[in-house]
Amino acid sequence: MRNWLCRPARRKRYSSRMRRLRASWRDTLLLLRQFAWPLFFFLLAMVGGGLLYEQLARLAYTPLDSRAEAIYLVLTLTFLQPVGEFPEQWYLQIFYFLMPVIGISILAQGLADFGVSFFNRRARSKEWEMAVASTFSKHVVLVGLGHLGFRVMKALHEMEQDVVVIELKPDAELVNQTHARDVPVIHDDAKRESALVAANVAQARAIVLCTQNDSLNLLVALRARKLNPKIDVVLRIFDDVLAETVEEQFGFRAMSATGMAAPSFAAAATRVDITRPVTVEGQAFSLARLDITEGSRLNGRAVADIEQSYDLSVVLIRRNRISDFHPAPDRCLQANDVLAVLGGPEQISRLAGDNQGRE
Repeated sequence: MRNWLCRPARRKRYSSRMRRLRASWRDTLLLLRQFAWPLFFFLLAMVGGGLLYEQLARLAYTPLDSRAEAIYLVLTLTFLQPVGEFPEQWYLQIFYFLMPVIGISILAQGLADFGVSFFNRRARSKEWEMAVASTFSKHVVLVGLGHLGFRVMKALHEMEQDVVVIELKPDAELVNQTHARDVPVIHDDAKRESALVAANVAQARAIVLCTQNDSLNLLVALRARKLNPKIDVVLRIFDDVLAETVEEQFGFRAMSATGMAAPSFAAAATRVDITRPVTVEGQAFSLARLDITEGSRLNGRAVADIEQSYDLSVVLIRRNRISDFHPAPDRCLQANDVLAVLGGPEQISRLAGDNQGRE
């Protein structure tokens, strides 16, 4: 009955629709909070006007039964539905003309602002992107949407990984192509903790930093780790000596953009240990190690099937601390196995994505 949900394309579209619905609901709640101030001033005008009307009614020798009745009278006046006859005293008559103007003006302004924001979410693009990002969990936060960052985003998207992008000065064309893949882009400075909170770093699986500034990448990595001590960090470092130091001191995955392709960054974000590529006859090859997870799509698949499907070579399977180099073609993978493969960055990236499965 639900077989259609098992098809990746339909399941992905279904997930995207549900995420947009949740984002719309959260964004609407945020708008309602903003509408709380006009509502507060409206209630203040009704209560204050009611108390003042009660005092003036006593001066006119036409006292009301209670303060609640006075407030109710002012409320009905605001919506042009007065209770009782029109008063003879001029100062009470003022209420009959003034309260509708005051009350309706406050409500109209608040409702107008709410309506414009609600039906034109593009005018509040940052808030909308934040609302979408708040629906993600176990996702990858990508900092930097330059040429490398965009390719990393594409590789992660092809691996069916959820991605949230942070970019201070995004290129309009790259943003449009990113949005076409249902990936939110938050226009903000990643050095600001609020930007990382907006990208929901606390619930993220990994953060990938692709800016061209080594110190910026390291600073953001440290702040992300502060917000989420368990987050995996992959950062672009141009200086190889600094990269080694960062890995030793902080346990981050520091990678050189000149020596690593975008799919390698994407694979690293999915907890894959991958070596720098070696070029053989014009083609790049890397050795990668990954742990087979419980929900992995590789679970139960034979070595021959893996090699043929992903166009790479299985070098090793380690199970129960016993290593099998060049395992037999009919040997099948199991959860908690360690798998080592040799292949191109794109092939390893696809393999890593299927190993993650869908949590």
